[in-house]
Amino acid sequence: MNDFQGLSAIVTGGASGIGLATALELSTRGARVACLDVRIDGLPEDLIGVVGDISDAHKAEDAVQNAARLLGGVDILINNAGIGAAGTIADNDDAEWARVLSVNVTGIARVTRTALPFLVESQNAAIVNTCSIAATAGLPHRALYSASKGAVLALTRAMAVDHLAQGIRVNCVNPGTADTPWVGRLLSAATNPDVERAALEARQPMGRLVTAEEIAWAIAYLASPLSGSTTGTDLAVDGGMQGLRIPR
Repeated sequence: MNDFQGLSAIVTGGASGIGLATALELSTRGARVACLDVRIDGLPEDLIGVVGDISDAHKAEDAVQNAARLLGGVDILINNAGIGAAGTIADNDDAEWARVLSVNVTGIARVTRTALPFLVESQNAAIVNTCSIAATAGLPHRALYSASKGAVLALTRAMAVDHLAQGIRVNCVNPGTADTPWVGRLLSAATNPDVERAALEARQPMGRLVTAEEIAWAIAYLASPLSGSTTGTDLAVDGGMQGLRIPR
């Protein structure tokens, strides 16, 4: 399939995990792709690496402008970069709340507002935000992270209506727990990683973690010109975690 032939895409957090899987999928389907990340070591040759930090307004703007220059424009924006947080409402101080929200929520605003002048010039403009099952289901010990992803879901819908007249579609994916390097680091820090992994697998009805590639395919679906009538939508890729109730 070459549905992205001739289109240019920016993927934030594109150097690993879901972001890298998405960048590779878009590239395979014909797009020129710039991966914006704090570290870009080891990227495949067909991907363009751009160093950027979306938690800082000036660095985020410079990175997006640089990526747009290297690509010759922007048709697709994948707002994937994000960080995690564990604990209840009592476990994270104001500084940690500010840090996580700055990346997960305000970071999307920083990147998107810089990309907007390029997107409005495209005939196939699309934005896909990486949200989470945490936006739609109550997960234990994820208060701050859930709040940030709930904001991403609301922001996605607000952006979709704000930019409808400009011909820019905006959607998001809601992954369940994914088998990514970030989750791997969390598991390695657990007292019993095998038990913790089994618990994460068991809470998803399909009985396994979601793969980065499965999320990338969903992102590509939403970003593709073939989905021209889809906007303001959140697509669950969670092994049935949000919608299914299995017998115990």
